[in-house]
Amino acid sequence: MQHGKYRFIVGFLALPLIIYAIFVISPFVQAFQISMTDWSGLVGTSKFVGLDNFHRLWDSEDFWNALRHNIYLLIGLPIVTLALGMFFAFMLNVGGKRRKNQVVTGVRGSKFYKFVFFFPQVISVTIVAVIWFNIYNPDPQDGMLNSLLGSVGLEGLQNSWLGEKNLALLCIAAVMVWSNVGFFVVLFSAAMASIPSDIYEAALLDGANRFDTFFRITLPLLWDTVQTGWVYMGIIALDGFALVQIMSVNNGGPDGATDVLPLRLYQTAFRDSQFGYAAAMGIAMLIVTMAFAVLTMRFARRERIEF
Repeated sequence: MQHGKYRFIVGFLALPLIIYAIFVISPFVQAFQISMTDWSGLVGTSKFVGLDNFHRLWDSEDFWNALRHNIYLLIGLPIVTLALGMFFAFMLNVGGKRRKNQVVTGVRGSKFYKFVFFFPQVISVTIVAVIWFNIYNPDPQDGMLNSLLGSVGLEGLQNSWLGEKNLALLCIAAVMVWSNVGFFVVLFSAAMASIPSDIYEAALLDGANRFDTFFRITLPLLWDTVQTGWVYMGIIALDGFALVQIMSVNNGGPDGATDVLPLRLYQTAFRDSQFGYAAAMGIAMLIVTMAFAVLTMRFARRERIEF
């Protein structure tokens, strides 16, 4: 009987595992193999170079500059996006005025607000980049942001935005927050809906305010969701390819101020025809991403709270 059960399980798992190995594991293995060569992308032109590509990475200022920008995004992007998502979700679900026979209520029209917040998620990232590229247009007449500042008498705050070295990466990071915060508003709202209202009612009857209920009830009960969101936003922060390529000045400019690893990898492979070197960058990105995910899941782990 046991043998029949195992054959049944193996029969169901065999095909998915084979497909996963072919389309997921195999490309990683091939990438590592290519990273040990000087392949230019043409058949028959590769030569084994060992760890030379990784030595080049270690000594490359462009690589460390791009990695530094990804780390800046990795530190700031999850914190800001998850904090805003949690705040708006809490206000929409628990922040309304108390009504008759209801101690805990959301704001009126919360479903409409969730739709508005989530709307950027259904827009292509290319369209998002083009929209914000025009918003950041430095022209005082054609640029929406500069035009708005001028119309309210704040001409002194007008700037070139994406053309300003100290502001360009922040401008792109703001777009990344704007385009992703709605997803977490909906995600956290769904998670909050699963929390029994009796818990909130008991806390409020005991004299707890909104601040106490958020940090002592909502956040601990949603910690697993927050942890998963942190990993998800970290992976997005380590990407940023499409937004940077479309919005930045000269693909990563000005003067490398918005360069990120995925864009550097793309340019190395398809512009410079150095696929072996680009594969080494991909391996480095894999190591950074896996290290971030493992550290987040390890140090953000808390005892599960049942409710």
